[in-house]
Amino acid sequence: MILRNLSRFVFAGAAAASLALGGAAAAQDTATETEQAAQVEQAAGDDAPAAATEALADAEVGEEAGSYEYMGPDMIKGQPENWGWTFQPQYTETGESALFLHNAILMPVIVIISLFVLVLLLLVIAKYRRGANPVPSKTSHNTVLEVFWTVIPALILLGIAIPSINLIRAQYKPAPADAITVKATGWQWYWTYSFPDNGDFEITSNMMDEAEAKEKGFPGQLEVDNRLVLPVGVPIRLQTTAADVIHSFAVPSLWFKLDAVPGRINEKVLTIKEPGIYYGQCSELCGARHGYMPIAIEAVPMARWEQWVAAQGGTVGGDTAEDSEAAPLAAPASSTEGAETAGEAPTDSAGAAAEAAN
Repeated sequence: MILRNLSRFVFAGAAAASLALGGAAAAQDTATETEQAAQVEQAAGDDAPAAATEALADAEVGEEAGSYEYMGPDMIKGQPENWGWTFQPQYTETGESALFLHNAILMPVIVIISLFVLVLLLLVIAKYRRGANPVPSKTSHNTVLEVFWTVIPALILLGIAIPSINLIRAQYKPAPADAITVKATGWQWYWTYSFPDNGDFEITSNMMDEAEAKEKGFPGQLEVDNRLVLPVGVPIRLQTTAADVIHSFAVPSLWFKLDAVPGRINEKVLTIKEPGIYYGQCSELCGARHGYMPIAIEAVPMARWEQWVAAQGGTVGGDTAEDSEAAPLAAPASSTEGAETAGEAPTDSAGAAAEAAN
């Protein structure tokens, strides 16, 4: 028994020594790797890109063609807030105008009128109660008072109507000729975005799993797997339609809301002022999963947007005017049977090369 316990003690000591030696070696290796990583980080520290918005304006295309890195949660600008009771901060000119109309005109008028009516009501309750007036007044008409309470509200409504009409006109101003066209199609229950001016590519945007979104630092039920990337400072001709039922494309922080109706194209102009991530949702009851089709827009400088378009397989810039005149046009694939085509069908490459040589 004594020999057995002694042998166990010897074996345990040997095992402990072996583990200690292995741990020391591992610690030394870890220290070496940490030192090397620190040296690499120190060497690359001067070249690290800034996370501020100004750095996005100077961003260039990555080393690999077609590469694109999406923004992180630090660039979120438009999203709902807990216990929020007013409008979100606005990042478009129309949104800023609408917010000014609400804060500087509508709210003061509402507060003043409400307080005035409350004072009159309290005055009537106190002065004309039964205890103070056992014999009620027989007054039935007062011409001056009736003129005042008719003219003054009319002037108030007129003062509100002028900036309101200007805001409506600005919201539905036609898109300029050089606007970038984006088509948003609502489905039960997700969105697809196509770019007819940039190769007609299309992306599908579904809600990201809530647990995955929160793990990455994004808001649950608002983050998507594929964001709609748009350039800042450039007018966007945003068209909406639907494939099944009526949806509504709404992004509150961009002051944008437009119904998506099956068989119909609606459009408005959207010009985003600052880079960032802006969230919205379908705002039309469209079925059982209506609350699970969010909208996520990533606004970036033009250079980064062109990089994203290239990463999606799209085209940027298009053909020049000379190329468009030289190249014959082909009939569109969706043209109606019997309708006049856009031009003659192009010849084969060999025949074109021969004609060019002649």
